[in-house]
Amino acid sequence: MKTSTKLFLGALLGASLVPASVASLRCDNGLASKGDTILEVEMKCGKPANSSIINPSVDEFGNRVQGAATIENWVYGPQNGMYRYLRFVDGTLVEIDSKRN
Repeated sequence: MKTSTKLFLGALLGASLVPASVASLRCDNGLASKGDTILEVEMKCGKPANSSIINPSVDEFGNRVQGAATIENWVYGPQNGMYRYLRFVDGTLVEIDSKRN
């Protein structure tokens, strides 16, 4: 086997071991994509199997700290052994990851 073929196959194998960051998630009612709102994703994909909310930091007066954001993490799955992890920042989908557990 040629060295270039071995390198290509090694890179391909290595890439398959890293959790995939994808730009969209196929759901029953459409395609959820980065930039969608929480409402749009819920309409397309339904309620997540699990979710968590991290509220923004506030100062001593209870005011939101400048630059602080509300983070929501959602999990869908398992579907054929695959979990989908979605992250929202201030209500907008910014990240979709897939991982086989």
